[in-house]
Amino acid sequence: MMNLFDKFETGRFVLPSGQVNFAAVAWSLHPTFEGVALKHLITAKDAGGAFSYHLVRIAPDKKIGLHIHQTQLETHEVVAGGGVCVNAGQELPYEPGTISIFPAGSEHEVTAGPDGLCLFAKFIPALC
Repeated sequence: MMNLFDKFETGRFVLPSGQVNFAAVAWSLHPTFEGVALKHLITAKDAGGAFSYHLVRIAPDKKIGLHIHQTQLETHEVVAGGGVCVNAGQELPYEPGTISIFPAGSEHEVTAGPDGLCLFAKFIPALC
């Protein structure tokens, strides 16, 4: 059975002007954090800079280290795997169905558990 993460990976972004098939969007390695891959589903170009949507895969026991987005509100929707998020100093368990919100300027990090972690991340305004 296909999980929710797989459905997003092969889904599409539909607009009156056309669509973006997510299967055609390549995964890229995070430029800073080892074991983290990103699929930029909807970028600033697609949304006029208003927002961006990304699939994020974190390998088992790897992490997105402590960082801040000064100008973007960020949300995470956990769709597979598990781990822990530190959001503004509070440690939060991450499991499928968890949603976390990070206001602009909020310090945060995410660590995957032994099964890895898959997130749907959204940024307002767009990250890239």
